[in-house]
Amino acid sequence: MTHLNYHHNHLRIENCAVSDIVESIGTPVFIYSHTGLVQNWQKFHSAFGNHPHKICYSVKANSNLAVLHALAELGSGFDIVSSGELARVIKAGGSPNQVVFSGVGKQPEEMAFALKNNIFCFNVESEAELFTLNEIAQHLNLVAPIALRVNPDINANSHPYISTGLKESKFGIDIKKAPALYQQAATLPHLKIKGIACHIGSQITTLSPLQESFAHLLQLYNVLKAHQISISHIDVGGGLGVRYQDETPPLPADYVTSLLNLCTDPDLMLVIEPGRAIVANIGILVTKIVALKTAGDKHFCVVDCAMNDFIRPALYSAWHDIIPTNKTQPDSPQIYDIVGPICESSDFLGKNRALSINPGEFLAICDVGAYGFVISSNYNSRPRAAEVMVKEDCFKIVRERETIAQLFEHEKIGLF
Repeated sequence: MTHLNYHHNHLRIENCAVSDIVESIGTPVFIYSHTGLVQNWQKFHSAFGNHPHKICYSVKANSNLAVLHALAELGSGFDIVSSGELARVIKAGGSPNQVVFSGVGKQPEEMAFALKNNIFCFNVESEAELFTLNEIAQHLNLVAPIALRVNPDINANSHPYISTGLKESKFGIDIKKAPALYQQAATLPHLKIKGIACHIGSQITTLSPLQESFAHLLQLYNVLKAHQISISHIDVGGGLGVRYQDETPPLPADYVTSLLNLCTDPDLMLVIEPGRAIVANIGILVTKIVALKTAGDKHFCVVDCAMNDFIRPALYSAWHDIIPTNKTQPDSPQIYDIVGPICESSDFLGKNRALSINPGEFLAICDVGAYGFVISSNYNSRPRAAEVMVKEDCFKIVRERETIAQLFEHEKIGLF
């Protein structure tokens, strides 16, 4: 993980001791590097050089307001999939006219909210959505900017739960049917065709599926141009992977260069929607060791965070490095499964990890900035963790830890 280091055997994020944060905030706690966030975004932005482009950060990866605000200050655009995410972008100081609205199930009220806020583009995912959007825009006496999200039937070679570009996927429109649908869209008075969009999946670790997808989009662009349908941008989606264990994903610069090498039109704006590649490696989740337990030949390290705090290992069998926050001269390490207190056998953070540890010490789960807190829950009536942002040698709480009282403040009893 970037900006994570040991100083005199004590773990630091940037120049801030993790022990100082834990002493002040407690655990579990997500900790993010502001410097890492800025640098990761800049890697994409600078790679485009003078070619017209938008970097639309994928809000679903990590929607904390402090993260969004830091990106808004850089001039970032945003990729959203709900009106709640648009409201977050606006609250954080982001510009709605830099927002693309993706997602297969946009509700009429969400479309209206986005239209009233003058977003950059709707990435339309079905014929039904196209006609509904035209009706909503007509009712508001507005014109909706659109791109069709096409499905090129390309295997992203990632986990099946996060592959979205195959023909059996719920996402997008068959690319073969797109020209006819674009022609229909051109006849609808409250729609303005602006672009073509695509997103084939997440955690993609080779360039070939991304290049193949873009080549299909360029072919469609040329077909539409021949039919006098003007396209001002191509949204290539996100999906660039990161290193969690032994993956070797392309660098952002290599990915962007591969796009520019295929794009022969210097005026065609390219929109890109990185999420994981910007925030995954800026975050750690710190947890306290509650107990060490032996059952038969198995050794368990029971910690105070759980699958409700961080579900990726349980949901995807995802591997994340787990390291002690204080390095001491190790005894002979033991092989542990790192498990939480939730009543599910799937409640684990890591398996078969060699660690020399004791109860009361702390562990850091690495590379949790993407799809960490944002998909946490209150399962087993557990309050959600705190979130902290670090910049150089300072830290600030960017989300307070939930209290038990907050778990049921919206519930009612004694109604009958």
